Amino acid sequence: MSLSRKRKKELRRLQDQANKLWESQQVLVGEAATVAREAGRQLGNYNREHITPTVQANYEKYAAPYVDKSVKTAQQVFNDKLVPAAGAVVGSAMSVWDAANDTRSKLAAGRGVSVDLDALSKAAQKNSKKATKKLQAQLAAASQPVQKKSGMSAGGVIALLLGIAAAVGVVYAAWQTLRADDELWVADDPLRTPDA
Repeated sequence: MSLSRKRKKELRRLQDQANKLWESQQVLVGEAATVAREAGRQLGNYNREHITPTVQANYEKYAAPYVDKSVKTAQQVFNDKLVPAAGAVVGSAMSVWDAANDTRSKLAAGRGVSVDLDALSKAAQKNSKKATKKLQAQLAAASQPVQKKSGMSAGGVIALLLGIAAAVGVVYAAWQTLRADDELWVADDPLRTPDA
């Protein structure tokens, strides 16, 4: 089946129009990418200059006092309640160990075993006080003022997430603008023109 000259001429004209449209779409996509890059750069600047300082200031004003207070309370509970209890447990264990060693040495020497509860109680108190003091000294040395971290704070993370969300919104809006008509699409392969 052959085409008439008129149809061939119309098809060539249509092919030329399609090629021109294709080239203009490629230029438009390139310009849209430039606009998207610039929008991303401006968004980063805005984030760095406005959002991050605002979030950081609000964190310092509202959240930081509560965080500091909760850390101090946790340290106080740990030092005032947990350490003495642990010292008492360790002291009692050491007393039992000492009593067991004393009993073993008496049995090995051939002497009879008599349990002196008062001496055992005094030894337990003495050992628990020693253990408590030792634990408190170690904790006091370990809980020296910690230098402030220089990493990203919670405010920085929130600002970063907001910046990413805004960048995604800009890219989505550009994409919606560029795909105004479903029939005007851009192929994956920019080197090949559509066949007519």
